[in-house]
Amino acid sequence: MAPAPVPAPAPAAGAEPRPPALLPLLLPLLPLLLPGRAAGLEVQRKFLSPTLTNNFALDGPGSRVYLAAVNRLFQLSGGELALEAEAAVGPVLDSPLCHAPQLPQASCEHPKVLTNNYNKILQPDPEQGVLVVCGSIYQGLCQLRSMANISAVAVRFPPGGSDSVTVFPSMLNVAANHPNASTVGLVLRRGGGGGARLLVAATYTGFGSPFFPRNHSLEDHRFENTPEIAIRALNARGDLAKLFTFDINPSDDNILKIKAGDKARHKLSFVRAFLQHGAAPPARRPYAYLALNSEANAGDKESPAHSLLARICLGEPAEATLNGSGETKKLTESYIQLGLRCGGAADAFTRLVSVFPARAAWRSPAAAPGPAPAPPPAEELLFGVFERAGAGGARGRPQSALCVFRFAEIEETIRAARNSCFVSPAAGMVTVLDSVVQGTGPACEKRNIQLQPEQLDCGAAHLQHPLAIVNPVTATPVFTHSGLTAVAVASVNNYTVVFLGTAGGGLLKINLDSTMKVISRRSISVAYGEPVHPIMQFDPSDSTYLYLMTSYQMTRVKVAACSQYSTCAECLAAADAYCGWCTMETRCSLQHECTNFTGANVWASVSEGVQQCPSMTILEPEINIDKEHPALIIQINGTIPNLNGTNISCDYGNNIHTVARVAGDYVNQFIYCNLLPHEKYPAFPDDQDHVVVETSLRVNNKNIIRANFTIYDCKRIGNIYPKRACTSCLSARWKCHWCPSTYSCVSNRSQCEDALRMEQKKIDCPQIVPAPLEPMPTGVSRNIVISLANATFSKETALECHFGTDGTFEARWVNSSAVECVHVLLHTSEKSHRFPVNLQLKDKPDRFIDSPEMMTVEVYNCATGSADCSQCLGREDLGHRCLWSESSSSCRLQTEPPQVSEVCPPPEIRKIEPLRGPLEGGTLLTIRGRNLGRRFSDIAGAVRVGGVRCAPLPGRYVVSETVVCQTGEAPEAFSDVVTVNVSREGRSRERYSYVLPVVQSIAPLNGPKAGGTRVTIRGSRLDVGSELRVLINSSKQCTDLSGGRIITLEGRGFGLVQNVSMAVRGIGREHTRCKVHSDTAITCPSPAASNVTVGSKPAPVDFYLNGRLYTDERAALDEDMYPEEALHVSKFSLGYYADPQFSTAKKEKWIKHHPGEPLTLVIHKEPDSLGLESNEYQVKIGLISCEIQIVSDKVIHCSINESLSSSERQLPVTIQVGKFNYTIAMLHLGGGETAIIVSIVICSILLVLSVVALFVFCTKSRRAERYWQKTLLQMEEMESQIREEIRKGFAELQTDMTDLTKELNRSQGIPFLEYKHFVTRTFFPKCSSLYEECYILPSQQLSSQVGSQVQETHPLLVGEWKIPENCRPNMEEGISLFSTLLNNKHFLIVFVHALEQQKDFAVRDRCNLASLLTIALHGKLEYYTSIMKDLLVDLIDASASKNPKLMLRRTESVVEKMLTNWMSICMYSYLRETVGEPFFLLICAIKQQINKGSIDAITGKARYTLNEEWLLRENIEAKPRNLNVSFQGCGMDSLSVRAMDTDTLSQVKEKILEAFCKNVPYSQWPRVEDVDLEWFATSTDSYILRDLDDTSVVEDGRKKLNTLAHYKIPEGASLAMSLTDKKDTTLSRVKDLDTEKYFHLVLPTDESVEHKKSHRQSHRKKVLPEIYLTRLLSTKGTLQKFLDDLFKAILSIRDDKPPVAVKYFFDFLEEQAEKRGITDPDTLHIWKTNSLPLRFWVNILKNPQFVFDIDKTDHIDACLSVIAQAFIDACSLSDLQLGKDSPTNKLLYAKEIPEYRKIVQRYYKQIHDMPPLSEQEMNAHLAEESRKYRNEFNTNVAMAEIYKYAKRYRSQIVAALDANPTTKRTQLQHKFEQVIALMEDNIYESCSEA
Repeated sequence: MAPAPVPAPAPAAGAEPRPPALLPLLLPLLPLLLPGRAAGLEVQRKFLSPTLTNNFALDGPGSRVYLAAVNRLFQLSGGELALEAEAAVGPVLDSPLCHAPQLPQASCEHPKVLTNNYNKILQPDPEQGVLVVCGSIYQGLCQLRSMANISAVAVRFPPGGSDSVTVFPSMLNVAANHPNASTVGLVLRRGGGGGARLLVAATYTGFGSPFFPRNHSLEDHRFENTPEIAIRALNARGDLAKLFTFDINPSDDNILKIKAGDKARHKLSFVRAFLQHGAAPPARRPYAYLALNSEANAGDKESPAHSLLARICLGEPAEATLNGSGETKKLTESYIQLGLRCGGAADAFTRLVSVFPARAAWRSPAAAPGPAPAPPPAEELLFGVFERAGAGGARGRPQSALCVFRFAEIEETIRAARNSCFVSPAAGMVTVLDSVVQGTGPACEKRNIQLQPEQLDCGAAHLQHPLAIVNPVTATPVFTHSGLTAVAVASVNNYTVVFLGTAGGGLLKINLDSTMKVISRRSISVAYGEPVHPIMQFDPSDSTYLYLMTSYQMTRVKVAACSQYSTCAECLAAADAYCGWCTMETRCSLQHECTNFTGANVWASVSEGVQQCPSMTILEPEINIDKEHPALIIQINGTIPNLNGTNISCDYGNNIHTVARVAGDYVNQFIYCNLLPHEKYPAFPDDQDHVVVETSLRVNNKNIIRANFTIYDCKRIGNIYPKRACTSCLSARWKCHWCPSTYSCVSNRSQCEDALRMEQKKIDCPQIVPAPLEPMPTGVSRNIVISLANATFSKETALECHFGTDGTFEARWVNSSAVECVHVLLHTSEKSHRFPVNLQLKDKPDRFIDSPEMMTVEVYNCATGSADCSQCLGREDLGHRCLWSESSSSCRLQTEPPQVSEVCPPPEIRKIEPLRGPLEGGTLLTIRGRNLGRRFSDIAGAVRVGGVRCAPLPGRYVVSETVVCQTGEAPEAFSDVVTVNVSREGRSRERYSYVLPVVQSIAPLNGPKAGGTRVTIRGSRLDVGSELRVLINSSKQCTDLSGGRIITLEGRGFGLVQNVSMAVRGIGREHTRCKVHSDTAITCPSPAASNVTVGSKPAPVDFYLNGRLYTDERAALDEDMYPEEALHVSKFSLGYYADPQFSTAKKEKWIKHHPGEPLTLVIHKEPDSLGLESNEYQVKIGLISCEIQIVSDKVIHCSINESLSSSERQLPVTIQVGKFNYTIAMLHLGGGETAIIVSIVICSILLVLSVVALFVFCTKSRRAERYWQKTLLQMEEMESQIREEIRKGFAELQTDMTDLTKELNRSQGIPFLEYKHFVTRTFFPKCSSLYEECYILPSQQLSSQVGSQVQETHPLLVGEWKIPENCRPNMEEGISLFSTLLNNKHFLIVFVHALEQQKDFAVRDRCNLASLLTIALHGKLEYYTSIMKDLLVDLIDASASKNPKLMLRRTESVVEKMLTNWMSICMYSYLRETVGEPFFLLICAIKQQINKGSIDAITGKARYTLNEEWLLRENIEAKPRNLNVSFQGCGMDSLSVRAMDTDTLSQVKEKILEAFCKNVPYSQWPRVEDVDLEWFATSTDSYILRDLDDTSVVEDGRKKLNTLAHYKIPEGASLAMSLTDKKDTTLSRVKDLDTEKYFHLVLPTDESVEHKKSHRQSHRKKVLPEIYLTRLLSTKGTLQKFLDDLFKAILSIRDDKPPVAVKYFFDFLEEQAEKRGITDPDTLHIWKTNSLPLRFWVNILKNPQFVFDIDKTDHIDACLSVIAQAFIDACSLSDLQLGKDSPTNKLLYAKEIPEYRKIVQRYYKQIHDMPPLSEQEMNAHLAEESRKYRNEFNTNVAMAEIYKYAKRYRSQIVAALDANPTTKRTQLQHKFEQVIALMEDNIYESCSEA
């Protein structure tokens, strides 16, 4: 058993960092998260501690929370948990073998180490205003700190100085001195000014205990005299010589101490100390209770129980002195302990974890159940959480239980025990504790004395033995759960609410009724994975909040989240004692949150039940539409207060209200309301005779209850049911009447003239009596007789026969109950059609005689639906008189009865399937043909296979056409024809074979019982028969489920998993196998949906890791709580939607295509919710894949460049997503020869005509006009070219970038620089003056063959500070002292200002100093931030007096560079996680786009660019060349590399290196000069390709660099690249070549060359180059999407990671502006812009090499400058005044700037609207940043470099320190001189040189 409630191993010295959660957490990308069960609790505030927490305490009157953690104390505000004060109390140099250093006479020879201080006691004493704080250091020393400010010590003890007192070890050694040893404390008040006492119980840690250091000196410096339990003096205002002493007179100590020999057997672990007044009246005396665990042996006579409760008396309640008589009483006089047992003797939960005393109602379950028993009175109870030692529960946590004990029973047991010990001894009930020093003496024996009640409770001076009761007090567990760690209890609204903390950081809330039965349970996760501390406390000022503490967190939790319940029924059914329904506010709330909650019937509690929810009943809910002045009478039910005197009305919606008044008494309230006006009745639905209206009762302008009523209209019934108007009228729900005279339905008798003839029964309605009618042929006239019932019509009533839409016929009365329809002639073209038969009144159209059961007549057509003789004659059974004509092969109407019965031709069998089956028979054989019988009886026994009968199935027989029969069993294998004998025999041409299937093997032979094993069966003839079913053990059927879409899961720790599978509940029975890709990623195919309805709610998904179901610990909170729910609540779910719908662009099913032409398909997609990615689509034409180029929500573009040739003329176009495969169209391959010839002829004719027309119209007189038109045409053509170029360029780039994105995902991803390199490159952009030489370290090589470039390593990153060994001690001491000075705020600010005042302290020095300071203080970013803020305030003060808008514009001061560095540190995470990808993609896109065209290798100018200065203003045609290149030793196959034929060989090499090294950081690439390129022209000839060689061409006296075109290298040429042995020194870097001697694409345009050219050439050179500026637009358009993505990423706020630093700094700027009265919003905008976008983002945009390991060429740099300028303009407020003379880099993005500007302003507003950050939150964030990158830099080197500046300006700094009063007072100048002396000591003169 662990000796402490919260075991924690002692860590190494230093603050204990918060450990990361190590459990893998699965996050599916596609599944939707299912909402968990409503929590019922709400975390209101949190405070995070940087180190492990130990204790907390509440100060009720001061509303403060005190939190003690390892080495730290925090004082927090009560409600907000905001930090008010803190104090550091460790680590210190200490040894468990040494006395506390406060002991004057103490000396210690044992080595001391830096030891963490674990808090052991944290007890406030409000009367003295002190907080008792005891820690584990210095043998358990205590401090008395001020409750008002815990950073101050209220009473220094020992006092020291002149007030020194004699101090003994026992006064200092108060708490346990080991992290894992338990200590509890309790402040006891005494009446009469006697002062306070401190009750302390601590686990023994001295010699012999497991906590004592092994193998050390046997002398125990903590003394065995330290007692386990003691009451110590705590009078801080009195004699300090008695503070913490426990002697009450010279001879006795107020202690309980176990004997040295018994300590090993009695290891006590204390849980809690608490005060409790006696339960028994009239005394109600106060007691102190100690809850503890003892590890005594089970057979020990004193205490077989493990969990103990000890009690000590504190005296009478009147005075609360230590005893009633005022005499001092010893602790051991009243000490008595008894066991607590939770559960039965066999299965008890033996270890006590947490206790909580509370007053609550408890009725014994055994009490007689009366009719309605009154609630039991509240009594004092003790709630305890116990765990079963050693028994592991869920996730290895021990099973635990909650038990409840009555204090009345405990006190009665104690009284009985004392009585049995001293008055009437009873064996085995009680014993004297002889293991205690004070327990030595006589055992229990009869004393012949009568004990007073007070003595029975508290003992007496002559009975001063500590006692132990043998038999424990037992209780039955109320609730069990795994891993409970804490308990707190409240009594609310006749319920007991128990809060339970768990080892997983959860908080459970259970509601118990008066019998302690659980009625509801809720849970919440407070701090995942951190156990809850055993003590939880309610807020003294508001008991609806609970304080609890976990390993690194202090939390304030609201005890109920009532607002989650939206209705009263939900609210009360939740059975949460805190929640009730606030009627007048119509919300679920805590009682005190409901207005006027003390009034009657205002707030309905859970105890009243759901039936007391407020509601209303409308007494007459059905209202006739014709009723005059209707009113509503409403009865009020449930919890509603008296409404008299309130403003009430009825609300009908749509802002319609009517006045209401209250009637009736308070018990039965009635409301009378006028109905809404007739003209405002809602419209009736078309097919209804009524409309339902909702009305609400509105009280004080709020609708509190609602109900429905119905308005009906009888007149509508006849229109809705015209064919049964009368019966519908009389069977309606409403009071409707039928009026025969008007033949209509009325709601009032008065509306019918013939009132006497009104009928009230629906059976009395006149109606047609349905009778079967003989089928009649089409087009043949016939009379039809219709019978009537209840026909009350006269013979004069004119009727018409109505046959649906086919018109009406005359009706003639036959008699009073029959009507004849005369000459009915009906037509149909179908085989048969049924017409409805109705009678309507001739004078009243649309009024029909009722036909309750619709009567019909069948009309048939012999000529339709009878393909052969059997089908024709077979219709005789249907009553159709048809005749077959063999001559015309047709079926016609039979006009006269046949003389002889007709005979049909013999059956004709055309096809049978299947063609074979097993000998056992049972195969369903399908026979298709003609004349296969007229009816089923014809072929019932007429089908045979050879001699074996085949039994036809009646349900699947199609007359004459199809017979399906079941084959019989055959004696042996044979093959024969199938015969059908219908008066004549028909035989099949095919033969049916009986065969014997053979199974040869089955694999595997066994599998899990749960199923899911894939079984492979091998054999011969296994495909026989009509249906294949495989049964295993004759019961389990094999299933085959297809999979679908790939689901990606993210998490961590997957590397440990051997196999993963996924199952979707209710969708498939088989798990789909998943694939583990890395430690953090898994992919799974989703199963096909077999029985799911589209759009239904997502189905739960389960994941199985190594066959075990994965469960998240958080979800398991509820799972443990509800053991009765077998179903596992899944955290993940998959939504199923309808398959995607695709079609061609014009919905055509046939697409014509000429072979040899390129093909582009446009496929339209219907919108859906699937969110498909582009890589999930696959389009195929036949077997050839169509390359997808563009994918959006609505359209997919794909193209095929290769020739489509196929022997078939038609190819299917199919699209596949997952396993969904759909053919959208057929591609028809047409012969193109004829079309081509026709086209050529037409084109030739058109060409001739065009030439003639041109000749006719082009005359000299219209030359000017022609020139204008030509120019216009050129402009249009150019515009079209630009459009085409942009579209084509964008499509190409998108394809390239899609490939690049895929490549990034497949490879190691984006080549980010490590944080330390990012910092050094950002802080020191060029090697600073202090480091003129950059240190070089070799980096890892790419491979054995591929050479790599060396990378720079900044001196600040070198592991060791290199100084001569003889100088090291002094220099290290000097630097250490200098570091201390720099950590002094006053010194540092004076130091910076002093240096800045020096004229020769240049801007470069200032930036360097700022960066060195940032490195030096990187581990203390909170301090660095405060320094920066102070310096900024000084800067703002300086600039506010001049022009405040100019502040922060440049970096001219130390603080401005410090701000740049601060932003870089704080924004690094955001830069890497959010902006990195779009920025990298933009750079790649620029590079790809530049490489698309020609690039001049010497000038760097290119066809495609964003920067005018870098534009190649010549139209140089470049053709792409695809080269097959192998790179010797790279370990890859050859690659296809795309180059341009105008590329120099160096440019080709660069492209090849890029292709091979794309997954490698640039710093590790070989250089172009280090590789050779060889072209294998033939199998024998090969050439080394160089930029310059003997074959190079000379033009105008300059050598032209060799290109691919120069060497005539063809498409698809084979090249080999290899590392060169010796560098080619003949050629330096190409761009460094002399332009006077060499050129690549264009000659330099200098004047001398210009004069040599002809006038025409010169003119063209001047005019035409501007045309090429349009290429800037083309490049811009192509790159626009990537730029938009980048700006969006920079200027957006992520919900999961808000920019804390930006918010904090912008708030600081706003605060400074407000202090100085600067109200101009433009000034603030400029400040913000100068501090973040221009200071940080522009720097990053221009310098991608700060972030990535890439090659930034000069050209990319120029393009990024244009983009950075656009970003600067977007952040600017001044409107750009642009004209035709403006620079292109400003004009290029002029159109987009206003839009970007809006985004910037929106971003600033979003930052402004974020909730403000406290200093504490920001400091926590900065501390986390410091911790993340600690030990990355050599701070000693940084300090040494800062010291060089200090040395250079030594006298000026000293003068400044002297001039500043604060630094002068603290004598900082002397300390600074001391640093100089140490560093510059003459003895170490050589060192300072070093």
